[in-house]
Amino acid sequence: MGWREEVARQRRAAFARERYWGRPVPSFGPEDARVLVVGLAPAAHGGNRTGRIFTGDRSGDWLFASLHRVGLARLPTSVSAGDGQRLISTRIVAAVRCAPPANKPTTLERDTCRGWLIRDLELLRPTLRAVVVLGGFAWTALWPALERAGHPLPSPRPAFGHGRRVVLADVPAPGPTRPPAGPVRRAASAEAASGEAASGEAVSQRDVSQRDVTERDVTERDVTAQGVTERDGADGGVTEHRAGLVVFGCYHPSQQNTFTGRVTAEMIDSVLGAAARVSGAVSDK
Repeated sequence: MGWREEVARQRRAAFARERYWGRPVPSFGPEDARVLVVGLAPAAHGGNRTGRIFTGDRSGDWLFASLHRVGLARLPTSVSAGDGQRLISTRIVAAVRCAPPANKPTTLERDTCRGWLIRDLELLRPTLRAVVVLGGFAWTALWPALERAGHPLPSPRPAFGHGRRVVLADVPAPGPTRPPAGPVRRAASAEAASGEAASGEAVSQRDVSQRDVTERDVTERDVTAQGVTERDGADGGVTEHRAGLVVFGCYHPSQQNTFTGRVTAEMIDSVLGAAARVSGAVSDK
């Protein structure tokens, strides 16, 4: 927390005249989203500066361009909280809400912020159909939060990989849930009241699979949870699935991954496009 505030005070020379957000970065997107994108943490001079997730940094440039191409974002860029960007049937969250030193969050920070992720999953429970997880760190953070939000989990938990697809069993949505206690409850209520609050993102990725995975591999590595199965078409797109939540793995669009070619625009488009199709998300851009 102290580090994010120090960065906001000192600022980068290129943004010396701007006022940094310098606080925890909330989720961004509608409260009835069908697709949830889970990122890592706010970037020091991205979300920590602009106050919106994946906004004002290169990783965000890649993500929002892809969201726009597949019909899940109104604009192809996200540069500031007041730029008119709007997500379509999609919400973006971060596993860690404060910008960490060196853009590398710790497991303690991940676990401390878990209540926020749980609350987002509870908020979206009636409409959520697909989750896209960016990187191994966020993948690890998601599963305990899904369980706390009432979703059945596979055992053992699947390993992360680009193109990995896990289909969870459908269970009836519960009645009103008890919000998390303390500051999480108060802040979650304030965030729900403000709608599409600003948010931010991180530039680095850890714990990703060491094996390059293509979309064709998805059909061979699908995971079945609680007897719910999925069939894939020849192009890797979903042709049929029962009404369970589908979790997709995707390499994080960090500078390291994009500069080295570990992840390409086509690879990100493929995963986000599959999530848009399987969720039934409506494009009205």
